[in-house]
Amino acid sequence: MKQKHVVLGVRDIPTPFNWLTFSLQHLFAMFGATILVPKLVELSPAVALVSSGLGTLAYIIITKGQIPAYLGSSFAFIAPILGAKAAGGPGAAMIGAFMAGIVYGLIALLIQKLGTGWLMNLLPPIVVGPVIIVIGLGLAPTAVDMAMYDTSSGDPVYSLKYFAVAGFTLLLTVVCAIFLKGFFSLIPVLIGIIGGYLFALTQGIVNFQQVIDANWISVPEFVFPFVDYTPSLTTLLIGAAMVPVAFVTMSEHIGHQMVLSKVVGTNFIEKPGLHRSIFGDSVATMMAACIGGPPTTTYGENIGVLAITRVFSVFIIGGAAVLAFCFGFVGKISALISSIPTPVMGGVSFLLFGIIASSGLRMLIDNRINLEVKRNLIISSVILVIGVGGAFIQISKFQLTGMALSAIIGVVLNLALPGKGTVTENESQDIV
Repeated sequence: MKQKHVVLGVRDIPTPFNWLTFSLQHLFAMFGATILVPKLVELSPAVALVSSGLGTLAYIIITKGQIPAYLGSSFAFIAPILGAKAAGGPGAAMIGAFMAGIVYGLIALLIQKLGTGWLMNLLPPIVVGPVIIVIGLGLAPTAVDMAMYDTSSGDPVYSLKYFAVAGFTLLLTVVCAIFLKGFFSLIPVLIGIIGGYLFALTQGIVNFQQVIDANWISVPEFVFPFVDYTPSLTTLLIGAAMVPVAFVTMSEHIGHQMVLSKVVGTNFIEKPGLHRSIFGDSVATMMAACIGGPPTTTYGENIGVLAITRVFSVFIIGGAAVLAFCFGFVGKISALISSIPTPVMGGVSFLLFGIIASSGLRMLIDNRINLEVKRNLIISSVILVIGVGGAFIQISKFQLTGMALSAIIGVVLNLALPGKGTVTENESQDIV
Protein backbone atom coordinates (compact mmCIF):
# COMPACT_ATOMS: atom_id res chain seq x y z
CA MET A 1 0.00 0.00 0.00
CA LYS A 2 1.14 3.54 -0.73
CA GLN A 3 2.46 5.27 2.39
CA LYS A 4 1.02 8.77 2.88
CA HIS A 5 2.58 11.59 4.92
CA VAL A 6 2.91 10.41 8.51
CA VAL A 7 3.43 12.58 11.60
CA LEU A 8 4.22 9.60 13.85
CA GLY A 9 4.58 6.02 12.64
CA VAL A 10 3.02 2.99 14.29
CA ARG A 11 6.12 2.21 16.38
CA ASP A 12 7.28 5.82 16.96
CA ILE A 13 7.50 6.99 20.58
CA PRO A 14 6.09 10.52 21.09
CA THR A 15 7.41 13.21 23.41
CA PRO A 16 5.78 13.21 26.88
CA PHE A 17 3.58 16.25 26.15
CA ASN A 18 2.40 14.93 22.76
CA TRP A 19 1.91 11.49 24.29
CA LEU A 20 -0.51 12.87 26.90
CA THR A 21 -2.26 15.26 24.48
CA PHE A 22 -2.85 12.75 21.70
CA SER A 23 -3.84 10.03 24.17
CA LEU A 24 -6.45 12.34 25.72
CA GLN A 25 -7.77 13.03 22.23
CA HIS A 26 -8.33 9.30 21.63
CA LEU A 27 -9.89 8.99 25.08
CA PHE A 28 -12.43 11.71 24.28
CA ALA A 29 -13.18 10.19 20.87
CA MET A 30 -14.22 6.85 22.37
CA PHE A 31 -15.59 8.11 25.69
CA GLY A 32 -19.17 8.92 24.74
CA ALA A 33 -19.97 5.63 23.02
CA THR A 34 -18.05 3.50 25.53
CA ILE A 35 -20.00 4.81 28.53
CA LEU A 36 -23.31 4.89 26.63
CA VAL A 37 -23.48 1.11 26.19
CA PRO A 38 -23.21 0.23 29.92
CA LYS A 39 -25.69 3.01 30.72
CA LEU A 40 -28.20 1.44 28.34
CA VAL A 41 -27.80 -2.09 29.71
CA GLU A 42 -27.48 -1.01 33.35
CA LEU A 43 -23.88 -2.08 33.84
CA SER A 44 -21.22 0.04 35.52
CA PRO A 45 -19.70 2.71 33.22
CA ALA A 46 -16.60 2.66 35.45
CA VAL A 47 -16.15 -1.07 34.82
CA ALA A 48 -16.62 -0.43 31.10
CA LEU A 49 -13.78 2.10 31.17
CA VAL A 50 -11.53 -0.32 33.05
CA SER A 51 -12.32 -3.23 30.73
CA SER A 52 -11.89 -0.99 27.68
CA GLY A 53 -8.42 0.04 28.84
CA LEU A 54 -7.35 -3.49 29.79
CA GLY A 55 -8.78 -4.94 26.58
CA THR A 56 -6.98 -2.41 24.40
CA LEU A 57 -3.65 -3.09 26.12
CA ALA A 58 -4.16 -6.84 25.67
CA TYR A 59 -5.02 -6.26 22.01
CA ILE A 60 -1.84 -4.24 21.48
CA ILE A 61 0.27 -7.01 23.03
CA ILE A 62 -1.40 -9.79 21.02
CA THR A 63 -1.00 -7.88 17.74
CA LYS A 64 2.70 -7.32 18.57
CA GLY A 65 2.21 -3.57 18.85
CA GLN A 66 1.62 -3.33 15.10
CA ILE A 67 -2.05 -2.20 14.91
CA PRO A 68 -3.08 1.20 16.37
CA ALA A 69 -6.67 0.26 17.21
CA TYR A 70 -8.73 1.17 20.27
CA LEU A 71 -11.38 -1.20 21.69
CA GLY A 72 -14.55 0.12 23.32
CA SER A 73 -18.03 -1.10 24.26
CA SER A 74 -19.90 -2.89 21.46
CA PHE A 75 -23.38 -1.66 20.46
CA ALA A 76 -24.22 -4.97 18.79
CA PHE A 77 -24.49 -6.69 22.19
CA ILE A 78 -26.94 -4.21 23.76
CA ALA A 79 -30.15 -6.13 22.98
CA PRO A 80 -28.63 -9.57 23.73
CA ILE A 81 -27.31 -8.36 27.10
CA LEU A 82 -30.70 -6.89 28.02
CA GLY A 83 -32.40 -10.15 27.04
CA ALA A 84 -29.91 -12.32 28.93
CA LYS A 85 -30.15 -10.13 32.05
CA ALA A 86 -33.94 -10.29 31.98
CA ALA A 87 -33.90 -14.07 31.64
CA GLY A 88 -31.00 -15.03 33.89
CA GLY A 89 -29.52 -11.95 35.55
CA PRO A 90 -26.12 -10.24 35.10
CA GLY A 91 -24.30 -13.55 35.49
CA ALA A 92 -26.00 -15.05 32.43
CA ALA A 93 -25.19 -11.94 30.37
CA MET A 94 -21.51 -12.02 31.32
CA ILE A 95 -21.24 -15.77 30.72
CA GLY A 96 -22.83 -15.22 27.31
CA ALA A 97 -20.31 -12.49 26.52
CA PHE A 98 -17.48 -14.79 27.61
CA MET A 99 -18.79 -17.55 25.33
CA ALA A 100 -18.92 -15.07 22.43
CA GLY A 101 -15.28 -14.26 23.14
CA ILE A 102 -14.43 -17.97 22.97
CA VAL A 103 -16.08 -18.15 19.54
CA TYR A 104 -13.93 -15.19 18.45
CA GLY A 105 -10.85 -17.12 19.54
CA LEU A 106 -11.86 -20.32 17.74
CA ILE A 107 -12.51 -18.41 14.53
CA ALA A 108 -9.12 -16.70 14.86
CA LEU A 109 -7.51 -20.18 15.00
CA LEU A 110 -9.47 -21.26 11.93
CA ILE A 111 -8.36 -18.15 10.03
CA GLN A 112 -4.76 -18.89 10.94
CA LYS A 113 -5.11 -22.42 9.54
CA LEU A 114 -7.49 -21.92 6.61
CA GLY A 115 -7.22 -18.26 5.60
CA THR A 116 -10.06 -15.73 5.37
CA GLY A 117 -12.01 -16.99 2.35
CA TRP A 118 -14.36 -19.27 4.27
CA LEU A 119 -15.36 -16.46 6.66
CA MET A 120 -16.14 -14.07 3.80
CA ASN A 121 -18.18 -16.86 2.22
CA LEU A 122 -20.16 -17.39 5.44
CA LEU A 123 -20.84 -13.71 6.08
CA PRO A 124 -21.37 -11.89 2.77
CA PRO A 125 -22.91 -8.38 2.70
CA ILE A 126 -26.39 -9.74 1.87
CA VAL A 127 -26.41 -11.39 5.32
CA VAL A 128 -24.43 -8.89 7.37
CA GLY A 129 -26.12 -5.74 6.01
CA PRO A 130 -29.70 -6.67 7.00
CA VAL A 131 -28.52 -8.02 10.38
CA ILE A 132 -26.86 -4.68 11.14
CA ILE A 133 -30.12 -2.95 10.18
CA VAL A 134 -31.90 -5.25 12.63
CA ILE A 135 -29.47 -4.23 15.39
CA GLY A 136 -30.30 -0.54 14.96
CA LEU A 137 -34.06 -0.90 14.49
CA GLY A 138 -34.33 -3.45 17.29
CA LEU A 139 -32.88 -0.88 19.71
CA ALA A 140 -35.21 1.91 18.55
CA PRO A 141 -37.94 1.22 21.18
CA THR A 142 -35.31 1.47 23.92
CA ALA A 143 -34.31 4.95 22.76
CA VAL A 144 -37.95 6.07 22.54
CA ASP A 145 -38.76 4.80 26.04
CA MET A 146 -35.76 6.58 27.55
CA ALA A 147 -36.66 9.82 25.81
CA MET A 148 -40.37 9.88 26.67
CA TYR A 149 -41.05 8.13 29.96
CA ASP A 150 -40.21 9.08 33.55
CA THR A 151 -39.69 5.90 35.57
CA SER A 152 -38.54 7.55 38.81
CA SER A 153 -41.81 6.59 40.52
CA GLY A 154 -41.63 2.98 39.34
CA ASP A 155 -44.19 2.87 36.55
CA PRO A 156 -43.38 4.65 33.26
CA VAL A 157 -45.19 7.99 32.96
CA TYR A 158 -45.12 10.13 29.81
CA SER A 159 -43.12 13.32 30.42
CA LEU A 160 -43.01 16.29 28.07
CA LYS A 161 -40.04 17.60 30.07
CA TYR A 162 -38.13 14.37 29.38
CA PHE A 163 -38.98 14.59 25.70
CA ALA A 164 -37.77 18.21 25.59
CA VAL A 165 -34.44 17.24 27.16
CA ALA A 166 -34.07 14.36 24.69
CA GLY A 167 -34.92 16.65 21.78
CA PHE A 168 -32.40 19.29 22.89
CA THR A 169 -29.70 16.63 23.27
CA LEU A 170 -30.43 15.22 19.82
CA LEU A 171 -30.46 18.67 18.21
CA LEU A 172 -27.15 19.65 19.80
CA THR A 173 -25.54 16.37 18.75
CA VAL A 174 -26.73 16.77 15.15
CA VAL A 175 -25.59 20.41 14.96
CA CYS A 176 -22.14 19.46 16.28
CA ALA A 177 -21.84 16.55 13.84
CA ILE A 178 -22.75 18.76 10.86
CA PHE A 179 -21.06 22.07 11.61
CA LEU A 180 -18.03 21.37 13.79
CA LYS A 181 -14.71 20.74 12.09
CA GLY A 182 -11.53 18.83 12.85
CA PHE A 183 -11.24 16.87 16.06
CA PHE A 184 -14.49 18.25 17.51
CA SER A 185 -16.42 16.77 14.60
CA LEU A 186 -15.39 13.35 15.96
CA ILE A 187 -16.99 13.82 19.37
CA PRO A 188 -20.53 15.12 18.73
CA VAL A 189 -21.94 12.40 21.00
CA LEU A 190 -19.78 13.50 23.92
CA ILE A 191 -20.64 17.17 23.32
CA GLY A 192 -24.33 16.28 23.02
CA ILE A 193 -24.28 14.38 26.31
CA ILE A 194 -22.53 17.25 28.11
CA GLY A 195 -24.92 19.85 26.66
CA GLY A 196 -27.96 17.69 27.35
CA TYR A 197 -26.78 17.15 30.91
CA LEU A 198 -26.48 20.91 31.49
CA PHE A 199 -29.94 21.48 30.02
CA ALA A 200 -31.35 18.70 32.20
CA LEU A 201 -29.88 20.48 35.23
CA THR A 202 -31.99 23.53 34.40
CA GLN A 203 -35.06 21.27 34.25
CA GLY A 204 -34.43 19.83 37.70
CA ILE A 205 -34.10 16.19 36.65
CA VAL A 206 -30.47 15.63 37.65
CA ASN A 207 -29.55 14.21 41.03
CA PHE A 208 -26.12 15.69 41.65
CA GLN A 209 -25.99 14.53 45.27
CA GLN A 210 -24.37 11.22 44.36
CA VAL A 211 -21.46 13.11 42.78
CA ILE A 212 -20.99 15.19 45.92
CA ASP A 213 -21.09 12.10 48.14
CA ALA A 214 -18.74 10.01 45.99
CA ASN A 215 -15.10 9.52 46.96
CA TRP A 216 -12.38 10.63 44.60
CA ILE A 217 -10.83 7.18 44.64
CA SER A 218 -13.30 4.32 44.42
CA VAL A 219 -13.20 0.68 43.30
CA PRO A 220 -15.70 0.08 40.45
CA GLU A 221 -18.62 -2.30 40.96
CA PHE A 222 -17.01 -5.33 39.36
CA VAL A 223 -19.11 -8.41 38.61
CA PHE A 224 -17.28 -11.74 38.57
CA PRO A 225 -19.70 -14.12 36.81
CA PHE A 226 -17.83 -17.33 37.63
CA VAL A 227 -17.46 -16.33 41.30
CA ASP A 228 -20.54 -14.26 42.17
CA TYR A 229 -22.85 -16.46 40.09
CA THR A 230 -22.53 -20.24 39.99
CA PRO A 231 -22.88 -21.30 36.33
CA SER A 232 -25.84 -23.62 35.75
CA LEU A 233 -27.28 -25.28 32.68
CA THR A 234 -29.92 -22.56 32.55
CA THR A 235 -27.44 -19.67 32.60
CA LEU A 236 -25.28 -21.44 30.01
CA LEU A 237 -28.25 -21.87 27.69
CA ILE A 238 -29.32 -18.25 28.15
CA GLY A 239 -25.77 -17.07 27.55
CA ALA A 240 -25.41 -19.26 24.46
CA ALA A 241 -28.15 -17.23 22.77
CA MET A 242 -25.69 -14.29 22.66
CA VAL A 243 -23.03 -16.20 20.73
CA PRO A 244 -24.38 -15.63 17.17
CA VAL A 245 -23.88 -11.89 17.64
CA ALA A 246 -20.15 -12.60 17.45
CA PHE A 247 -20.49 -13.17 13.71
CA VAL A 248 -22.01 -9.72 13.28
CA THR A 249 -19.29 -7.90 15.22
CA MET A 250 -16.68 -9.98 13.43
CA SER A 251 -17.74 -8.58 10.07
CA GLU A 252 -17.58 -5.11 11.62
CA HIS A 253 -14.08 -5.91 12.88
CA ILE A 254 -12.92 -6.98 9.41
CA GLY A 255 -14.31 -3.77 7.91
CA HIS A 256 -12.45 -1.68 10.48
CA GLN A 257 -9.18 -3.48 9.72
CA MET A 258 -9.60 -2.77 6.01
CA VAL A 259 -10.29 0.92 6.63
CA LEU A 260 -7.41 1.17 9.10
CA SER A 261 -5.07 -0.45 6.59
CA LYS A 262 -5.99 2.21 4.02
CA VAL A 263 -5.54 5.04 6.51
CA VAL A 264 -2.12 3.92 7.78
CA GLY A 265 -0.87 2.55 4.46
CA THR A 266 -0.08 -0.92 5.83
CA ASN A 267 -1.97 -4.14 5.16
CA PHE A 268 -2.89 -5.24 8.67
CA ILE A 269 -4.99 -8.12 7.27
CA GLU A 270 -1.74 -9.77 6.16
CA LYS A 271 0.66 -8.51 8.84
CA PRO A 272 0.37 -9.12 11.74
CA GLY A 273 -2.67 -10.95 10.34
CA LEU A 274 -6.43 -10.96 10.74
CA HIS A 275 -6.18 -13.98 13.06
CA ARG A 276 -4.10 -11.98 15.56
CA SER A 277 -6.46 -9.01 15.35
CA ILE A 278 -9.59 -11.12 15.93
CA PHE A 279 -7.85 -13.07 18.70
CA GLY A 280 -6.98 -9.77 20.38
CA ASP A 281 -10.66 -8.81 20.26
CA SER A 282 -11.49 -12.26 21.63
CA VAL A 283 -9.25 -11.86 24.67
CA ALA A 284 -10.49 -8.31 25.29
CA THR A 285 -14.13 -9.46 25.22
CA MET A 286 -13.45 -12.36 27.61
CA MET A 287 -11.53 -10.07 29.98
CA ALA A 288 -14.45 -7.62 29.99
CA ALA A 289 -16.93 -10.42 30.70
CA CYS A 290 -14.86 -11.67 33.63
CA ILE A 291 -15.14 -8.33 35.47
CA GLY A 292 -18.69 -7.32 34.48
CA GLY A 293 -17.99 -5.07 31.49
CA PRO A 294 -19.73 -5.09 28.08
CA PRO A 295 -18.11 -6.93 25.14
CA THR A 296 -15.61 -4.87 23.18
CA THR A 297 -15.00 -4.05 19.55
CA THR A 298 -12.58 -1.92 17.54
CA TYR A 299 -13.78 1.69 17.31
CA GLY A 300 -14.34 3.63 14.10
CA GLU A 301 -14.22 6.91 16.07
CA ASN A 302 -10.55 6.36 16.87
CA ILE A 303 -9.78 5.38 13.29
CA GLY A 304 -11.20 8.78 12.34
CA VAL A 305 -8.79 10.47 14.75
CA LEU A 306 -5.89 8.62 13.14
CA ALA A 307 -7.00 9.72 9.68
CA ILE A 308 -7.20 13.39 10.68
CA THR A 309 -4.02 13.66 12.76
CA ARG A 310 -1.81 11.22 10.79
CA VAL A 311 -0.46 10.20 14.20
CA PHE A 312 -0.41 6.39 14.12
CA SER A 313 1.73 5.63 17.17
CA VAL A 314 0.53 2.54 19.03
CA PHE A 315 2.07 4.06 22.16
CA ILE A 316 -0.52 6.85 22.02
CA ILE A 317 -3.33 4.28 21.76
CA GLY A 318 -1.79 2.51 24.74
CA GLY A 319 -1.68 5.81 26.61
CA ALA A 320 -5.42 6.32 26.02
CA ALA A 321 -6.02 2.79 27.35
CA VAL A 322 -4.08 3.56 30.54
CA LEU A 323 -6.05 6.79 31.03
CA ALA A 324 -9.37 4.93 30.58
CA PHE A 325 -8.29 2.34 33.13
CA CYS A 326 -7.36 5.05 35.66
CA PHE A 327 -10.60 7.01 35.09
CA GLY A 328 -12.55 3.91 36.07
CA PHE A 329 -11.17 4.21 39.62
CA VAL A 330 -12.04 7.90 40.04
CA GLY A 331 -15.26 7.79 42.04
CA LYS A 332 -16.34 11.34 41.18
CA ILE A 333 -16.19 10.59 37.47
CA SER A 334 -18.10 7.33 37.87
CA ALA A 335 -20.81 9.07 39.90
CA LEU A 336 -21.02 11.91 37.38
CA ILE A 337 -21.56 9.40 34.55
CA SER A 338 -24.20 7.56 36.56
CA SER A 339 -26.07 10.83 37.19
CA ILE A 340 -26.74 11.40 33.47
CA PRO A 341 -30.56 11.37 33.10
CA THR A 342 -32.15 8.76 30.85
CA PRO A 343 -33.68 11.31 28.42
CA VAL A 344 -30.19 12.62 27.67
CA MET A 345 -29.07 9.11 26.75
CA GLY A 346 -32.32 8.62 24.85
CA GLY A 347 -31.67 11.75 22.79
CA VAL A 348 -28.24 10.64 21.56
CA SER A 349 -29.57 7.11 21.08
CA PHE A 350 -32.05 8.39 18.49
CA LEU A 351 -29.05 9.24 16.34
CA LEU A 352 -26.69 6.41 17.26
CA PHE A 353 -29.19 3.59 16.83
CA GLY A 354 -30.31 5.09 13.54
CA ILE A 355 -26.70 5.28 12.38
CA ILE A 356 -26.28 1.59 13.15
CA ALA A 357 -29.28 0.74 10.96
CA SER A 358 -28.08 3.11 8.23
CA SER A 359 -24.65 1.44 8.30
CA GLY A 360 -26.29 -1.84 7.34
CA LEU A 361 -28.10 -0.09 4.49
CA ARG A 362 -24.84 1.49 3.39
CA MET A 363 -23.18 -1.93 3.31
CA LEU A 364 -25.81 -3.13 0.86
CA ILE A 365 -25.41 -0.03 -1.31
CA ASP A 366 -21.59 0.03 -1.25
CA ASN A 367 -21.49 -3.63 -2.27
CA ARG A 368 -24.06 -3.01 -5.02
CA ILE A 369 -26.40 -5.71 -3.76
CA ASN A 370 -29.14 -6.07 -6.36
CA LEU A 371 -32.47 -6.67 -4.62
CA GLU A 372 -34.08 -7.48 -7.97
CA VAL A 373 -32.26 -10.80 -7.65
CA LYS A 374 -34.79 -13.05 -5.91
CA ARG A 375 -32.13 -14.75 -3.79
CA ASN A 376 -30.99 -11.42 -2.32
CA LEU A 377 -34.55 -10.20 -1.82
CA ILE A 378 -35.56 -13.35 0.06
CA ILE A 379 -32.52 -13.38 2.37
CA SER A 380 -32.78 -9.69 3.31
CA SER A 381 -36.57 -9.78 3.74
CA VAL A 382 -36.57 -12.80 6.04
CA ILE A 383 -33.74 -11.40 8.18
CA LEU A 384 -35.49 -8.04 8.60
CA VAL A 385 -38.91 -9.41 9.52
CA ILE A 386 -37.58 -12.02 11.96
CA GLY A 387 -35.18 -9.57 13.59
CA VAL A 388 -37.36 -6.47 13.83
CA GLY A 389 -40.56 -8.45 14.48
CA GLY A 390 -39.07 -10.13 17.53
CA ALA A 391 -39.50 -13.76 16.47
CA PHE A 392 -37.90 -16.27 18.82
CA ILE A 393 -37.37 -19.96 19.46
CA GLN A 394 -37.73 -21.18 23.03
CA ILE A 395 -36.84 -24.63 24.31
CA SER A 396 -37.17 -24.87 28.09
CA LYS A 397 -35.01 -22.00 29.47
CA PHE A 398 -33.10 -21.53 26.23
CA GLN A 399 -34.42 -18.70 24.05
CA LEU A 400 -33.01 -17.60 20.71
CA THR A 401 -34.50 -14.23 19.89
CA GLY A 402 -34.49 -11.35 17.44
CA MET A 403 -31.09 -10.48 16.10
CA ALA A 404 -29.36 -13.76 16.94
CA LEU A 405 -32.11 -15.83 15.31
CA SER A 406 -32.19 -13.61 12.23
CA ALA A 407 -28.40 -13.88 11.86
CA ILE A 408 -28.47 -17.68 12.02
CA ILE A 409 -31.35 -17.97 9.55
CA GLY A 410 -29.62 -15.49 7.24
CA VAL A 411 -26.45 -17.61 7.20
CA VAL A 412 -28.49 -20.79 6.55
CA LEU A 413 -30.44 -19.19 3.69
CA ASN A 414 -27.25 -17.86 2.14
CA LEU A 415 -25.71 -21.33 2.19
CA ALA A 416 -28.86 -23.18 1.08
CA LEU A 417 -30.42 -21.07 -1.67
CA PRO A 418 -29.21 -21.62 -5.24
CA GLY A 419 -27.23 -18.96 -7.07
CA LYS A 420 -24.63 -18.40 -4.35
CA GLY A 421 -21.39 -16.96 -5.62
CA THR A 422 -22.90 -15.40 -8.73
CA VAL A 423 -21.24 -12.04 -9.26
CA THR A 424 -22.69 -9.47 -11.61
CA GLU A 425 -22.15 -5.78 -12.18
CA ASN A 426 -24.85 -5.05 -9.62
CA GLU A 427 -24.05 -7.77 -7.11
CA SER A 428 -20.67 -7.62 -5.40
CA GLN A 429 -19.70 -10.31 -2.92
CA ASP A 430 -17.05 -8.23 -1.10
CA ILE A 431 -17.42 -8.05 2.65
CA VAL A 432 -17.10 -4.25 2.79
